[in-house]
Amino acid sequence: MDKTLAKNFNFASLLSFAIPNVIMMISLSMYIIIDGMFVSRLIGTTALSAVNMLYPAICCEMAIAIMIATGGSAIVARKMGEGKQKEAQNNLSFLIVVELLIGISIAILGNLFTSNIVSFLGASSTQAPLSITYAEIIFTFAPAFFLQTAFQTFFVTAGKPSLGLVVTILAGITNIVLDYVFMAPLNMGIAGAAAATGIGYCIPTIVGIHFFLTAKHNALYFVRPKFDSRVLLQSCTNGSSEMITNLANAATTFLFNYTLLQFYGENGVASITIILYFQYIFTALYFGYANGIAPILSYKFGNDDKMQLKCIFKNSILFLIISSIVANILMHIFLTRALTIFTVANSDVYNITLHGFNIYSLAFTIMGLGIFSSSMFTAFSDGKTSAIISFSRTFIFIIGAILILPKIFGEIGVWIAVPIAEILGFIIALFYLVMNRKKFSYI
Repeated sequence: MDKTLAKNFNFASLLSFAIPNVIMMISLSMYIIIDGMFVSRLIGTTALSAVNMLYPAICCEMAIAIMIATGGSAIVARKMGEGKQKEAQNNLSFLIVVELLIGISIAILGNLFTSNIVSFLGASSTQAPLSITYAEIIFTFAPAFFLQTAFQTFFVTAGKPSLGLVVTILAGITNIVLDYVFMAPLNMGIAGAAAATGIGYCIPTIVGIHFFLTAKHNALYFVRPKFDSRVLLQSCTNGSSEMITNLANAATTFLFNYTLLQFYGENGVASITIILYFQYIFTALYFGYANGIAPILSYKFGNDDKMQLKCIFKNSILFLIISSIVANILMHIFLTRALTIFTVANSDVYNITLHGFNIYSLAFTIMGLGIFSSSMFTAFSDGKTSAIISFSRTFIFIIGAILILPKIFGEIGVWIAVPIAEILGFIIALFYLVMNRKKFSYI
């Protein structure tokens, strides 16, 4: 039995367990933001927009990687709660091999079809050469990207969230330092940004391989993997909501890029890139907490500990309310200063971003419930409910709003699309939380 997951959690201990994962996710977001800052300042806002043109492809990679990792984590944690340690170890080992093989496949296919992918994503003639250079290097590091995503999830499942935090910080510092070295003294341009990011992926990968190969004293470690199609299918089903979220991010970014190119040109793409950077901080906060406590929920559910499930759910709602209010206040206090990190004050990009953010940011207050509820049902291995919440919130509401509202309201329709979609997603999440309260005993 894993003593870390078996103990009773109150608000303080739950937060203590989740905080390393929250910090890790926010740190990952900050590294993306700092990447953007270096690219924007050292190469220009056109280069920043060129990087964002590739973001839908990166989201598709993340969709597959996180689907297997989070879905598999729920299975592994539940089996640990049921006392099936050998099965949990075999499932972990098998799923890591699957992640690696998919990463290798994407590295090969991505480099074979780079120009086609960039063209499909709608890069302009100015953006395309920069996007292609960036994409070729990012695709080459795909195996490391898949493994780091898996290990960051399974560190938490193994009861070692602090290890995930440490390696994330190390990876981020490496990325930041190499960003400067590659783009400034070495003058590598956008290729330097991509290389710094790829090398950053390798640190959690190397640490993860070493940890799970040598952690025989821990509940989870590598064994000789056995192919198990049932576990793979269950992992994909359980993690389908996380996959949908990332695929929706890909589609949303693609549609934003296309729409804002029509209204504002390349300055519009740079502006939405900056706004999405702010959104990453909020989604990282909510995803970090939700994924951080997911193994606890899976374990308590497998152990049929109804009292703890009720306590964890109540405290999680409290966390969502407090964190959303505090984060929104801080974001608006420091907004204008933060914008000058990416662009010059009162420039076209600055003014477009400031205008759009004041409307778009209404979504940040309420998006947490949808993210948490979807993750919670994944932890309960109820992939269907999780997927419905995620699919309706993202694919149906957000993508539908971006497609429809700009045609009705013009450019203001772009900025109100996400707030309206999040309100509808909030209602759907609330409905399923009430409907399933007796089935899973969290209320």
